[in-house]
Parts: sequence; C-alpha cells; structure tokens
Amino acid sequence: MKLVPVLVLASVLAGCATPPQSSSVYNYYQTQNEQFVRTGTVESIRNVSIVNPERGVGTVGGAALGGLAGSNIGGGKGEAAGAIVGALAGGLLGQRIEQSANTKPGIEITVRLDTGELVAITQTADEQFRPGERVRLLSNGTTTRVSH
Repeated sequence: MKLVPVLVLASVLAGCATPPQSSSVYNYYQTQNEQFVRTGTVESIRNVSIVNPERGVGTVGGAALGGLAGSNIGGGKGEAAGAIVGALAGGLLGQRIEQSANTKPGIEITVRLDTGELVAITQTADEQFRPGERVRLLSNGTTTRVSH
C-alpha cells in the first residue's frame, strides 16, 4: 500500500514536466528543416509570463496524497473526516504547485525588420536583448525565434 503514494507522486511530477521553449533548444522534429532567416533591429522588450495549460494532475495527485495522509488521522468517523479534509487541502496545494511549475518568465521582443515591417515574438527569457540591437528571426512557417 506504500507504493500507491509513490506512484501518484511520480505521475504528478511527470504531468508537470514541460518541454523547453528556449530559443536555443530545438526539438528533434525541428532539426534538418529549412528555416527562413530575416534580420532586423530590436525596438522594445517587455517581460511576460509564459503559462502552460494546467492538466489537473497537481490537483488530482495532491488530493489523492492528502486523502491518504488524512485517513491515517483518528479512527472510524475521524478517519473519513480526515481523508476528506486531507483530500481538499492536498488538492488545493497540488493545484498551486502545478500552477507554479507551469509558469516561466518570458519576453516579448518587438523587432523592426529590414523591410520596415514591425513584428513581435514571445519566447522564454533565456537570452538578453536590448533595444537597438541587430537580431535574426528564424522561422519555419509555424515557429519563429529571435537570436543574435
């Protein structure tokens, strides 16, 4: 029975894992594909938060662990009440943990292309950009990233 909390915790952690969205990280399917390169000048930078959608794994996993922990309190009717309170508290805590794990700092980079067009790209804040800098925009038609 002690294996159940471990399995629930492992599934919670696996559900919170998100692929990196860095301008320096390419997924396997993005390799060996031609990308269009445009150049321009950074007009402005704005800090943003990048949030991945919640899957409910934190809430469910937290409720399960909280319910198990709460059921060990008291006996008889106290056991059932402890399980309910533990499940509610665990669910709320699990939801908060999932929200925190799914939110990353990002930047919105507004670039004036050499053609005169103004575009904005949002990506993780893993590279520093400053207004006036020359940058490259790499695009495969779906995903665009800004790099030096």
